[in-house]
Amino acid sequence: MSISHKVVIVGGGAAGIATAASLLKRRSGLDIAIIEPADTHAYQPGWTMVGGGIFEPEVTRRTMASVMPKAVTWIKQAAKSFQPDNNEVTLEDGSTVRYEALVVAPGIRLAWEKIDGLEDALGKNGVTSNYRYDLAPYTWELVQKLKSGRAIFTQPTMPIKCAGAPQKAMYLSCDHWMRAGVLDDIDVEFCNAGGVLFGVADYVPALMSYIAKYGVQLDLGHTLVSVDGPAQKAVFKTEDGEVTREFDMLHVVPPQVAPQFLADSPLAAESGFTDVDQHTLRHNRYNNVFGLGDAGSMPNAKTAAAARKQAPVVAVNVLQQLDGHGPKAGYDGYGSCPLTVERGKIVLAEFGYGGKLMPSFPEWIIDGTKPARLSWMLKADALPWIYWNGMLKGREWLAGPGGLIAQ
Repeated sequence: MSISHKVVIVGGGAAGIATAASLLKRRSGLDIAIIEPADTHAYQPGWTMVGGGIFEPEVTRRTMASVMPKAVTWIKQAAKSFQPDNNEVTLEDGSTVRYEALVVAPGIRLAWEKIDGLEDALGKNGVTSNYRYDLAPYTWELVQKLKSGRAIFTQPTMPIKCAGAPQKAMYLSCDHWMRAGVLDDIDVEFCNAGGVLFGVADYVPALMSYIAKYGVQLDLGHTLVSVDGPAQKAVFKTEDGEVTREFDMLHVVPPQVAPQFLADSPLAAESGFTDVDQHTLRHNRYNNVFGLGDAGSMPNAKTAAAARKQAPVVAVNVLQQLDGHGPKAGYDGYGSCPLTVERGKIVLAEFGYGGKLMPSFPEWIIDGTKPARLSWMLKADALPWIYWNGMLKGREWLAGPGGLIAQ
């Protein structure tokens, strides 16, 4: 069986829904189908706040039906493979969907299985992760219970969604322990597979001041390779060989890879992600295919804020393609990572390609390189509202598409 739609979007996450909404704002009545098997849609940046005891988990999740644009055809199953030479997507049940333009936005896959023993360990024996809706409340439970011992927070090799999230979990935990008067009795370690605390140097001094404030042992070049939950031991690979650490609490961020059906397809770059031009977001080999969000090959930070900026660019360029023209909108690599360094203060990292600082506000309102209360209010109050009522509805506040960037 085969059906056809003018525009087909693979993925009903932040990037896919926002692109559909932006397309419909520009051309109401456009025939769009979204391929998405999930029943629920999550505001994933909120899970850090759940793990810090600030949000209840329920506020981060809504039904997929409630966020799906009304004018869109929702194909409620998974995509299985791409046949771009035939302008087709094959679904899990073997049927195909034809398109004139394709938008690839299936997100990134959390590869829990790449760490030996982790899947069995999660959710008990002090092993947790804010990268899963059902585990973020367990993080907060562990933080409240821990009065002494060792707490380890891990970060895998890039790319990962929200590169600051592994640290955010640690800072919020330390802030609670400090307020509870137990931080001095807890050894906190941050085991980062990378060689730097944060990839954009301008933000590192502020973050390092919190590493010092909380007395965190910073272990760079430490990659988590296995977890023994019952024994509460974690093994890390380092330049000097493997090291084993005992823990009372272990917050794990899993390695992350492109979804397999994308990585195996003609649309994939060598990395497995959608092979697109980093400015136009159009595929480098198929002119009627576009990619955005966490599944794109662009060298930007994989954040919801990046998808918010990318969606209007893709919307404009998809319509250009349908009308027989070349792309005219450009994406500058913008991403935002609000680093929650304590309850009530955030270092608002905003940057584009090459680590160029791209603040949304004048420095006298918010200096993003320093912890600020106003940034916290933005993260806790404004951004979730903007996500549900702005981004997913095609309202492009502070996110309108820019002109093509010189290449």
